[in-house]
Amino acid sequence: MKRNIAILDTTLRDGEQAPHCGMNLQEKIEVARRLELLNVDIIEAGFPASGSADFDAVSSISKLIRNCTVAGICRCIEKDIDAAKETLSHAANPRIHVFIATSPIHLEHKLRMKDDEVLAQAAASVRYARNFCSDVEFSAEDASRSDPDFICRIFTAAIEAGACTVNFTDTVGYALPEEFAKRIDYIKNNTRLIEKAKLSVHCHNDLGLAVSNSLAAIKAGASQVECTVNGLGERGGNAAFEELVMNLDTRADTYNVLHSIDTSKIAQISRLVSALTGVSVQAHKPIVGANAFVHASGIHQHGVLANKATYEIMSPEKIGLVGHNNIVLGKLSGRHAFEEKLKELNIFLNEESLNSAFTLFKETADRKKNITDMDILAIANEFISVENGRYSLESFQIQCGSHQKSMAMISLKASGEDGAFEILTEAAAGYGPIDAAFNAVNRAVGGEYDIQLASYNIKAATEGADALGVVDVRITQNGRMYKGIGTSTDIIEASVKSYVNAVNNMING
Repeated sequence: MKRNIAILDTTLRDGEQAPHCGMNLQEKIEVARRLELLNVDIIEAGFPASGSADFDAVSSISKLIRNCTVAGICRCIEKDIDAAKETLSHAANPRIHVFIATSPIHLEHKLRMKDDEVLAQAAASVRYARNFCSDVEFSAEDASRSDPDFICRIFTAAIEAGACTVNFTDTVGYALPEEFAKRIDYIKNNTRLIEKAKLSVHCHNDLGLAVSNSLAAIKAGASQVECTVNGLGERGGNAAFEELVMNLDTRADTYNVLHSIDTSKIAQISRLVSALTGVSVQAHKPIVGANAFVHASGIHQHGVLANKATYEIMSPEKIGLVGHNNIVLGKLSGRHAFEEKLKELNIFLNEESLNSAFTLFKETADRKKNITDMDILAIANEFISVENGRYSLESFQIQCGSHQKSMAMISLKASGEDGAFEILTEAAAGYGPIDAAFNAVNRAVGGEYDIQLASYNIKAATEGADALGVVDVRITQNGRMYKGIGTSTDIIEASVKSYVNAVNNMING
């Protein structure tokens, strides 16, 4: 009989801890919606006690998501658990996830506690959390570098206190698959009461083994895996959601387990998370990379033309790349058709964002011969990121050349609190057209902001000379970083829009 494997996605918590990958509230809500459509079992929505942004995100997602468990993570501290309790109060299926470090190096240098003190605090925290929530998960941080017998003891204490799931973490990606499987087997056979709880694993990718270790743990008997979309996370990242799921799916003969994931939505969420965080997926990345289903070698092309199974062990359709090069909409398409396409792609925008997205779609359709689903996704992703912004791009003019200094004239539409607006126009010089345009925006929004450009990245959303350009910029002000996204077939326009978006995010805080 096949076992069920629960998938806990922690993109919104552990994934967002990656440097400069923070998402605003609207972006987190959209990712949570897509995760629910994917049928993940648990969405770890954030760390409620870490600050107002995570507190608001967990609270908002808890109110919205009905078909998945929503988890908030906490240290084994009562005030952290109180924050989680408050944010999860409206959740249909809440989970409080508590953790404490268990390895000798963490106990000595970080916690400055003895084994028995850590065990007592873990058990007390689980008991406290159970006062508010029937579903409590306990994690042993840095478990792979901990004494295995101590892990067995602390897991038993957590289960006795009411934990429904105990999580064995490879926090620094130190483990190797064979030894990790042996450790999971040891825990299963030497932890009293383990049959009363799910055994979970959470693997980091510092040595590139997070997915391998997670799969080895499943074969050894683990019943929950924790992962992130595109493997996003601190340092080398986490176990990649899409790689884990497609391993279980493609090699079902080996793993002999069941999962609930709708794999046809994997490509969409991969692109969404990449767009919202600004972290590009490398072309050769398994499953979701641009080259994952591309065959350049003549021998490979001949084989695929004869029978796709010669060089494809899974189909692009399996992960949602059905007709991804087909023309679906054009310049004569109306708003209703555009809305229906968004629904088909599981994208839901508010009225204001929908109006703006449709305007951009029409502008794009006038410039671009072929409009594909990937174009539509790129357009929509820009407006998922938009909060109520004070400024929007009205027009721009650029003058540049090989033997002259670049000049830019930028007009911004500035909205007031009363609904009125004014047009602000400024010109500036720069070391190139982009620099000049950004300098003009800085002048238009006023000199009171000390804005510094931290990073600038541009990529094509689709193929071809008329491809949509998607620009991601990061700006800093007073030590804080803010991101912006802009989309257009004109890379200067996309650049200015992304910069204005970042300024709006800065003003919104």
